[in-house]
Amino acid sequence: MSILSLDDLLTRLQNEDESLQIEAKRGSHIDKSILSTIVAFANEPGLGGGYLILGAEAEGTPLFPGLKEYRFVGVADPDKLQSDLATQCRDALVPPVRPDIRTYSKDGKPFLVIFVPEAQPQEKPVHIKSQGLPRGAYRRIAATDQSCTEDDLEVFYQGRAHTTFDETAITGTTLEDVDPSAVAAYRRDRANLNPQASELAYNDDDLLQALAATTRKNGETCLTLAGLLLFGKEAAQRRHMPMARVDYIVVPGQEWVPDPENRYQGLEMRGSLLTLVPRVLSQVLADIKKVPSLRGSELHRTETPIVPATVLREAIVNAVMHRSYKTRSPIQIIRYTNRIEFRNPGYSLMADERLGEPGSISRNEKIAAVLHEVGLAETKGTGIRTMRKLMKDAQLTPPTFESDRERDAFLALLLLHHFLGAEDLAWLKQFEALHLDESDSMALLYLREVGAIDNAVYRSLSGLDTLKASARLRHLRDLGLLEQKEKGRAAYYVAAGPMALAVQPEAASLSDMSPSLSDMSSPVSDMSSALCDMPEGMSDMLEVLPEPLRRRVQILGKRTQPEVLRGLVLDLCAWRDLEVQDLVRLLGKGQAHLRERILYPLIAEGRLVYRYPESPRSPRQAYRTAPAAPKDGE
Repeated sequence: MSILSLDDLLTRLQNEDESLQIEAKRGSHIDKSILSTIVAFANEPGLGGGYLILGAEAEGTPLFPGLKEYRFVGVADPDKLQSDLATQCRDALVPPVRPDIRTYSKDGKPFLVIFVPEAQPQEKPVHIKSQGLPRGAYRRIAATDQSCTEDDLEVFYQGRAHTTFDETAITGTTLEDVDPSAVAAYRRDRANLNPQASELAYNDDDLLQALAATTRKNGETCLTLAGLLLFGKEAAQRRHMPMARVDYIVVPGQEWVPDPENRYQGLEMRGSLLTLVPRVLSQVLADIKKVPSLRGSELHRTETPIVPATVLREAIVNAVMHRSYKTRSPIQIIRYTNRIEFRNPGYSLMADERLGEPGSISRNEKIAAVLHEVGLAETKGTGIRTMRKLMKDAQLTPPTFESDRERDAFLALLLLHHFLGAEDLAWLKQFEALHLDESDSMALLYLREVGAIDNAVYRSLSGLDTLKASARLRHLRDLGLLEQKEKGRAAYYVAAGPMALAVQPEAASLSDMSPSLSDMSSPVSDMSSALCDMPEGMSDMLEVLPEPLRRRVQILGKRTQPEVLRGLVLDLCAWRDLEVQDLVRLLGKGQAHLRERILYPLIAEGRLVYRYPESPRSPRQAYRTAPAAPKDGE
């Protein structure tokens, strides 16, 4: 990447916060946090490096504590700090890192700017020597330094030309497990693209070996993981990898299982990826609404799917090509009335902010190569960009993507809705006094359909970068249209004020579920003097609680026994589905404490369940007590 000037660097930090390329720290001494950032900048594939500023301190703004302002407080001894940093980068990191370290002055105080170049592929993974691998290796994900997983290490090792995971030998397989029709499909499709391809002259055994579909183990020929998935018979796949399938699910509505008596229709599909992808595509296309169209001088109209077939194919191929086959979970394609979700195990190995940029990082290199050779996939990182362009040309909202490292999952979402049509423009007129631009208008329409929006979604809708998307979301929040939930990288937004009123009738028709307490509480409440010390919004919540529950909440102490708190949470969630913010306000406990000590253990025990079990990280997630869960003391 090009080196940023000092003025540009400081302006970005002050106005737009930390990012994928910029990190600021107090930097009183060289600690693990600083070394972790240096390692992450050195490791992140394709980033080109990053900047670390020492001598800057972040603090919350008076009006919006979740936002940061930076003060340049300086460092006490820049010469010593610079020397210590260079020494630690040489002695504490493997291999040594040689950053560019410079001293500057602002407001009469010294601070350091460190540029960390990206390491060469053969040098990765860079890691902290005392921690070893994989714990001591880090990647730069958004504005955070994330510990590497085994998948991350494999990406680095692939850069060193090591064996890839999909070349793993599958013990117990033989050439009898190869589906001849899959080999024939490869030859046919490869010849259509490149009739002169040299591998077409090989016999089948040599062809499979050349494609890394077979290998030798203990003197016997067996299939590799790639070979089993690309060319294996369905019976062999079921025997060795039963969860490596695609589940196509049709849900009658806009929410997951809103009606227990009318849940969903499902179809499990497996087989050679060369034939499975076209079958899955045909199945999805069969359920997509068609619109009549005439092309050129044609006399007869044709039926065209509302979502371009190429977009659907790219979503399916991305799922099977980039999924983690270590995780024993199927790909899910969930068809709601207003959207299609493509869910696969395996987070994106490319940082969220770089999705759609040229270049590709493949988790399954051999599978990707074969899919590319038959024209099902491209490997140059243009798939997401193509999807966005085609959806825009079809006057549909751009696809949105969510990569979750913590849960090792990836989601691609397509809305089946023409944006900025006559009905949408009529609906948006209620906000015309706010002079919203097209990106903000699309964000409100997306929120109306889905119920929440975050930075990644806004980026997909607008094409803006992370920092500008954050600024636009904050602008909509400051206008009173959105309410921010969570902070930092976990921040997302729901409808507020006039926006909440505008979507309320639609939301009420989705299901007969009771609204959460968050929807009832007001950001500004008239608290009595007796309730002045309660968390914001708590007094409003207490008013709607049944009397017995209200008394139990009011007498809670700061050091309540965990079992007492667990029992109260179960009773509260038996009364009504509650979001974590509701429980924070009611119980006066920290969100992290509630999740780690109360909610997650109760879920693990089966006493508490998610409102949306298939989307644990849904922005609208809430908790409810399991129907047969015993209460404490019984």
